Amino acid sequence: MTWPNFYLTCFLLGLSLSLVSFLLGTLGLHGGHFFHGHGGHTFHGHAGHAAHGHADASGVMSPFNFATITAFLAWFGGAGYLLTRFGGFVGASALLLSLLTGLAGAAIMFWFMAKVLWSPHENLNPDDYDPIGLIGIVNSSIREGGTGEILFPQAGARRTAGARSETGHAIPRGVEVVITQHKNGLVYVRPWAELSGEHDHDATAKH
Repeated sequence: MTWPNFYLTCFLLGLSLSLVSFLLGTLGLHGGHFFHGHGGHTFHGHAGHAAHGHADASGVMSPFNFATITAFLAWFGGAGYLLTRFGGFVGASALLLSLLTGLAGAAIMFWFMAKVLWSPHENLNPDDYDPIGLIGIVNSSIREGGTGEILFPQAGARRTAGARSETGHAIPRGVEVVITQHKNGLVYVRPWAELSGEHDHDATAKH
């Protein structure tokens, strides 16, 4: 394989992977809404909060990630191809300039992600990852005294979790529920209608 072909291969690989990543991210971000009615909001009688944005558990973004690597490949390959094919550069000089260009492209991508797409103030908020108070929908029926599964929105994405009924009663699929506890890897839930009914009853009694 000649040097121009090598650089062209790197450029096409980096560009195609970047496009695939962009398309997947776009579909994930703008996909259809699953929850309707009360879904996607917190139940204000509990301590939970709706989550916003995405986070890294350590609160720090690594410069070595898929986006920066693909940006490096695209810039490195593009620069190398132009230098060897049209610029008259060969060997080590073309390789060095291509590496510097690739690093510059990766640095620009990292700066854009760190300054525009990523907010440490959001990501360091522990309330963003507390599911208590969130409302979801039973995805797999919760058996009496047993477990099932729910879907709920958190941190801008739909999440699943193993679930138990707080009262031990069965909860069929499709019922809106409120997460009241989170322990041992499971969430404990109660039907939204049940809790909202209690809330309305308490308000009526006060009057």
